[in-house]
Amino acid sequence: MVDGDETTEVLVIGGGPGGYVAAIRAARLGLDTTLVERDAYGGTCLNHGCIPSKALISASDVAHDARAAEEMGVFADPAVDMTAMAEWKDGVVTRLTRGVESLCKSAGVTLVEGTAEFVDEGTVRVAHGGEGRDPETIAFEHAIVATGSRPIEVPGFAFDGERILSSREALALETVPDELLVVGAGYIGMELSTVFAKLGAEVTVVEMLEDVLPGYEDDISAIVRERAEALGVDFAFGEAASDWESLDDGRIRVATTDEDDAVTEYHADRCLVAVGREPVTDTLGLENVGLDPDENGFLATDERARTELDGVFAVGDVAGEPMLAHKAMAEGEVAAEVAAGEPAALDHQAIPAAVFTDPEIGTVGLTEAEASEAGFDPVVGRMPLRANGRALTLDEREGFVRIVADADTEFLLGAQIVGPEASELVAELSLGIELGARLEDIAGTVHTHPTLSEAVHEAARDARGEAIHTR
Repeated sequence: MVDGDETTEVLVIGGGPGGYVAAIRAARLGLDTTLVERDAYGGTCLNHGCIPSKALISASDVAHDARAAEEMGVFADPAVDMTAMAEWKDGVVTRLTRGVESLCKSAGVTLVEGTAEFVDEGTVRVAHGGEGRDPETIAFEHAIVATGSRPIEVPGFAFDGERILSSREALALETVPDELLVVGAGYIGMELSTVFAKLGAEVTVVEMLEDVLPGYEDDISAIVRERAEALGVDFAFGEAASDWESLDDGRIRVATTDEDDAVTEYHADRCLVAVGREPVTDTLGLENVGLDPDENGFLATDERARTELDGVFAVGDVAGEPMLAHKAMAEGEVAAEVAAGEPAALDHQAIPAAVFTDPEIGTVGLTEAEASEAGFDPVVGRMPLRANGRALTLDEREGFVRIVADADTEFLLGAQIVGPEASELVAELSLGIELGARLEDIAGTVHTHPTLSEAVHEAARDARGEAIHTR
């Protein structure tokens, strides 16, 4: 071990959801804890991802809903001030990031700004931004790597912040582009395509696969795609972005190719590349401690968030799929508790996920196909939202709640929800899976009327052959 300028019991590298939760938990357990963050507390999620995107989604929904409420007898044509909207969004982010910093300080965490790189198995070197500040070394007993992820670049489409944008740069726009080309129809591409379409942009989405939201079942993808098309979003499937150039009129030309090498050209003001994210491990000097990421850049961990190197943990996006903030938080707590000598371990039955498209998607556990592949005999209950009173009062007719259970035992195995507040509704079924609930537990629980949650109740009844409000 190199003699450090400073010493700490727990060193956390990265201040995103996994890192700051780990640091706060470790400090509250009585460990001397240092958190190194090179950008902004709260990480990508709080500053450039989850929170700003949901803020813009909410704001664009307000404008769109006002314009589209004529059927309800409401006639409006709201003006959108994108600069003011961006200022409001940034205010939300600032409030939350300051809250994270305050929580860390009140817990006794030492905060260090800079980029940490392993020197050896017990020391890191922290390089500080700006001039006049020499690097410092910090010796540690335990290290928790929580460096998160970054947008993947398509070859030839390096992010320049002007014409070729990552999701981070798209979320920082203060004007709405007249024409926006989006490369990638995954959850990030679909969320932001919807936002900018609602704000008045002409949006075209190019996707190399054959539908939106790869990995989701066809009936889920279809609802989201059709809603986006109704908003004016155009789709080009089976095409991959190949090159681009600036035009004399200030716009850009983007070329795509299909499997037959046929070329199609698109003109736009800006191009958002949203083809996924990759873990950030190349800044850590892992070769200095003998840690090797896998072919996808992830660090292997066990159920206690430990890497192959004694005393070094990895949490969040660097620790593998699913790359979700709430999964990172859970791992961060476990890593801190293990470092403190507690018998903690990751022990969840399923992790829910949400996509904030229009309509929202909430999923947890197994699909019917996955349940069959796992050896279960699945039974499925379904409730369409067109038969739910609260959904109709929200003018939401598309979507459904689907519950998957084991036919023999009625244990809940999974759920898929498409519709308003799906990200909230999935929590009930996530808890049910974690508690080992059966269909009769959901079906026998009285749900408030009129609410969207009644669709969860009715889907459970449908799986038991007891549905009242559907045929």
